[in-house]
Amino acid sequence: MKFNNLKEVSLLFLRLGTTSFGGPVAHIAIMEKEVVNKKQWMSREHFLDFIGMTNLIPGPNSTEMAMHCGYNRAGALGLWLAGFCFIFPSFIITAIFAWVYKQYGTLPAITPFFYGVKPAVIAIILDAVFKFGKKALKNWQLGIIGAVVLAAALFKINALLLLLIAGFVGMLWLSGFKGNVKSIFPFTLLQVGNVLPSYSTAKLFFVFLKIGSILFGSGYVLFAYLDGDLVQHLHWLTRQQLMDAVAAGQFTPGPVLSTATFIGYQISGASGALASTVGIFLPSFIFVWILTPFIPKLRKSKLTSSFLDAVNIASVALMLAVTIHMGITTLVDWKTILIAILGFACLLQFKKLNSFWVIVGGAIVGYGMHLWL
Repeated sequence: MKFNNLKEVSLLFLRLGTTSFGGPVAHIAIMEKEVVNKKQWMSREHFLDFIGMTNLIPGPNSTEMAMHCGYNRAGALGLWLAGFCFIFPSFIITAIFAWVYKQYGTLPAITPFFYGVKPAVIAIILDAVFKFGKKALKNWQLGIIGAVVLAAALFKINALLLLLIAGFVGMLWLSGFKGNVKSIFPFTLLQVGNVLPSYSTAKLFFVFLKIGSILFGSGYVLFAYLDGDLVQHLHWLTRQQLMDAVAAGQFTPGPVLSTATFIGYQISGASGALASTVGIFLPSFIFVWILTPFIPKLRKSKLTSSFLDAVNIASVALMLAVTIHMGITTLVDWKTILIAILGFACLLQFKKLNSFWVIVGGAIVGYGMHLWL
């Protein structure tokens, strides 16, 4: 049984790592359809708990969610296998793009296909937000917390700060707690020091290990870290090379942090690509490995359960805020709006429809519209 579970975890996350586009929020929405709706590995509330706690630790959220799901299905080995399998396809694809870029100084022209992919991704995220919201909205107090977080997120207030405030407000308000909250959550973050401006493979590894240990937020936050360390401080890349690397991470499937693979290859070839990838993802494996066993225990206390409920509704609000921001830049004409509406309608109508087909359909329809309409 354990072997079958490990095989199931490996095959699922290899497939998702090869076919999941759209960034971490979209990846999480796709995972929810697979592990909650289709395979029923866990309840939606349990999945939401994983999302809430993932948002509170550094690292790539969707990759960490893959690890949580792997642990839930097949234990500690399942955690490591799920994370590896989700990252591996993106590593290979991004390494190929990196080789092409180093040889020819440009990236493949596949942008037209993303005309329809982006609105399809919006539909997938909206479907997940709708389902998560129904589960997370347990009472009117959580509704108020979620609404306040959504409003604050739309004004681009730091997401981690909003989650922590929401969690502690919910813990105190919903549980009626009147005691001392000191040391309720004794988790600490791994911090790694700066490295000298030389790019041996080992030093490249430690640069990305440091970034992976302290990175919170979206790909835009990653860009800021990489620009500060690799362009301004260490002078290993030009800003144009960095922008091309981020672009490569955006239009490959799987985690956006595969940008590290592209950068490592530009700096130090194949060994640099491997060192950078291992460095930026390794902290996430360690954080999730330590944290995951504690999540079910948090539900046994009214205090910490209230904290989780508030973090969960805040996470849904943040997902909705990301969707709104994406929609403003993506749904730019009637064609993209139509693709998003059709994708959302299909997901509501066909509960077990694989999100991959929504993305493929969006790409084909969008490409045709882009060429002929």
